[in-house]
Amino acid sequence: MRKAMWMTLAVASMALAQGMRAKLPNEQWVSLFSGKDLAGWVEVGKEEWTVENGVIHGKAITKEYGYLRTVGKYRDFHMALRFKCEGDGNSGVFFHTDFVPGTADVSQGLQFEIDQKVGNHTGGIYGDGRQWIVWPAPEYEAVLRSNDWNDYLLKVEGNRYVAWLNGILILDFTDPTPKSFDGYIALQLHSGGAGNMLFKDIYIRDLTRR
Repeated sequence: MRKAMWMTLAVASMALAQGMRAKLPNEQWVSLFSGKDLAGWVEVGKEEWTVENGVIHGKAITKEYGYLRTVGKYRDFHMALRFKCEGDGNSGVFFHTDFVPGTADVSQGLQFEIDQKVGNHTGGIYGDGRQWIVWPAPEYEAVLRSNDWNDYLLKVEGNRYVAWLNGILILDFTDPTPKSFDGYIALQLHSGGAGNMLFKDIYIRDLTRR
């Protein structure tokens, strides 16, 4: 009887320990997009965001800016996604971002640039009222696959920003004068009416500590 009780307690303790243990790095990645709907995301602005065949489709219907932001805020994170530029519209992945209430005006934050035109610095960092902060070296301008799917791996750790595009490290920059440190992640449609972007397979590894 005592042996059986001891074994039961031992099994219960092991199960509890496994449930409380820290997640391994490969277990820390979670999906931000179900492939079915926009649950977990908030539309900012008047542009059109829909889900079609497991893909987020952002399409400009005005000439204003439009964003699709996360519900939660992130400070430090790794993010992986796939994107495809339909046409010549400009886009980006914003981070440490917030908006003027009731508007699509960015009040803080930076972006990892997305633009399929060569020379428009996909992977570069722009924003926070500072315009261009850094962009990849010229030899990386043609890494993006025009009118095709691209793999983007982005890392934000404090003031260090890293971008991998299609398996190639195109940017590793430590910002000497950062202004924003926490905020939403947002997918952008640039103003002008040419925005037409596809996103899928969006995952995040949240490293935030508050």
